[in-house]
Amino acid sequence: MNAPAPLTEARRAGAAPLDATVLVVPGMHCAGCMAKVERAFGGVPGVQVARVNLTARQVRVEHDPAVREPALVAALAAAGFASQPRGEELAPPPSAVKPLLAPLAVAGFACMNVMLLSVSIWSGADGSTRDLFHWLSAMIGVPAIVYAGRPFFSSAWGALKQRSTNMDVPISIGVTLATGLSLYETATGGHEAWFDGTLMLLLFLLAGRVLDAMMRDRARAGVDALLRQAAPGAMVVGRTGAIEWVAARDLVPGMVMRVAAGERLAADGTIATGQSKFDQSLLTGESAPVMMRPGDVVHAGTLNLDAPVDVTVTAAGADTSLAEIARLMEAAGQVRSRYVRIADRASRLYAPAVHTLAAVTLAGWLIAGLGLHQSLVIAIAVLIITCPCALGLAVPVAQVVASGALMRAGIMVKDGAALERLASIDRALLDKTGTLTLGRPLPDPASLAALAADEAAVALALASHSRHPLSRALAEALGTAGYEAAILTDVTEEPGRGVLATWQGQAVALRRPDSASGIATALAIGDRPVRLIAFADRLRPDAEQALAELKALGIEATILSGDNAGAVAEVSRATGLTAQAGASPVDKQAAIARLQATGHKVLMAGDGLNDGPALAAANASIAPGSASDVGRQAADLVFLGDSLLALPRGVRAARRTMAVVKQNFVLAIGYNALAVPLAMAGYVTPLIAAIAMSTSSLIVIANSLRLYGAAR
Repeated sequence: MNAPAPLTEARRAGAAPLDATVLVVPGMHCAGCMAKVERAFGGVPGVQVARVNLTARQVRVEHDPAVREPALVAALAAAGFASQPRGEELAPPPSAVKPLLAPLAVAGFACMNVMLLSVSIWSGADGSTRDLFHWLSAMIGVPAIVYAGRPFFSSAWGALKQRSTNMDVPISIGVTLATGLSLYETATGGHEAWFDGTLMLLLFLLAGRVLDAMMRDRARAGVDALLRQAAPGAMVVGRTGAIEWVAARDLVPGMVMRVAAGERLAADGTIATGQSKFDQSLLTGESAPVMMRPGDVVHAGTLNLDAPVDVTVTAAGADTSLAEIARLMEAAGQVRSRYVRIADRASRLYAPAVHTLAAVTLAGWLIAGLGLHQSLVIAIAVLIITCPCALGLAVPVAQVVASGALMRAGIMVKDGAALERLASIDRALLDKTGTLTLGRPLPDPASLAALAADEAAVALALASHSRHPLSRALAEALGTAGYEAAILTDVTEEPGRGVLATWQGQAVALRRPDSASGIATALAIGDRPVRLIAFADRLRPDAEQALAELKALGIEATILSGDNAGAVAEVSRATGLTAQAGASPVDKQAAIARLQATGHKVLMAGDGLNDGPALAAANASIAPGSASDVGRQAADLVFLGDSLLALPRGVRAARRTMAVVKQNFVLAIGYNALAVPLAMAGYVTPLIAAIAMSTSSLIVIANSLRLYGAAR
């Protein structure tokens, strides 16, 4: 079996040929699931390695070509996980939050109503009044428990069918026993029923899972955003000269695309006729447009700026540079998913420990001579009081509070788990254009100062008629300086030539200079000497302070850029950082891998499509809000302002967050150390157990709220 084209990787040099298949596994939600999925392939002959991406709920299996997809699916089914091969589309999985919202809402609504009914019972209601409220609670609670508990019941049943266990098994047993015993008490006129405690248990469990899923969903859209950079199709010139629109998926090598100015390419190719400037910043990070002539190679997703050209398709669909970078990003995501959070690691021990405690409690009280009913009540209390709500909330609540604090400071956290990785960073790799610099070429103040007042007015008027990036920057700068636009007539914009017009009977133009070093535009007015207006990309505000603060935090920074050596050297001198120029996406990934191999934890800061794989491969990543869609989606954090101080601010907030997370674990473990012996000794009813469990969760939440000002 050969994997679909997008999923089959280049063969590793010197190694036996391997195929790679990606399976979608919707049922994964914790580290225990990850371990089981990876171990499931241990007995399949020909499988070399399996890597789980928990965020995408996928597993990537490298195997001999003789291994068939059904064998891989069957191996996962035997471990209790339904799966299916992922198609050729590199689309993100469905949201993990939406399936949990309805159960959470039902649990919350039912819990509040049953609590209100329980007030009278707690106040001393007896006899028929108590029985009536118990039955009303049952009518509300039982359907709500069945519905809200489905995420746990289905997971537990899948594990039990395969004669295994997970953390949802003891939760499901506790909920089921508490509900069943509550119904028995209601039907026999008993004094107690615990529908309110059971619903409270489910409410807190679902809240923790929703918070966790919210953070995971933010990290998923990178590949989809990347593939959207290519045009959905192209105008193709037929052999007879007829032109028709062809969808990108139907383009094949040899076709000739006619690409107008302002259009993006739908496939890779070479220029057949015409010449134009192309914005290749998505691929190279270089902000300056590049002149492309017949024979030059152009790539899907790049933007044609100046003039129409014909492009002969050389690669389309899954074979384009965009698709290759998408595969690099996805492969890097498999590595990143190996960073498992502390709470997930602890969950492996939870199920066997709770089963053992409850069984020992039940057996102990039966041996001591207590009746089955009361022994079962005590065992249920043990199951409820050991529920991992506080443990499950320890990480996601701290992440959500810290993420909110960072958002108020202009830093959006897309993947809460990245805060754990960001806290341990000791190396930072910084892209140049758009990251260390603003990524927006601005007019040189000296060039503007050399313009006469009427020349500046003409330049402003001409620039305002163009959507070219340099024209927009010039118009903004002149408008900010207080100039008013001159009155022009006969204004036209000719692709490749610039903006032409008439002013006071003289021909005027804002056009590409005949010859100039660097980025520039030329202003021509009648017979006057041509004025050359130079542009330059500037360092971000507070760049020097940000780099100094990173150094104080023990983080060594270097420049890793796809720009040309001259441009990188200039920024290197200005910042005092060592630099590597001309780095391709693969080069950036390799640089990160070398540092990681020597034990370093790497932060990647970048903004372009060419940075996408590196952003995904780094231990943590950050991009500016001005970055490409791909850069923003691939990064763990996005800072919205121009200041580079977001980098040290994010690191400090992450380190404080992890300190609070560790405190939360101490509180959760301390609660269990105190509460479990009391429950086993029979001093705790199921209702008190639910209240104690909820109280421990509230303590963890209150401790996490101290992160409200974490971004200061």
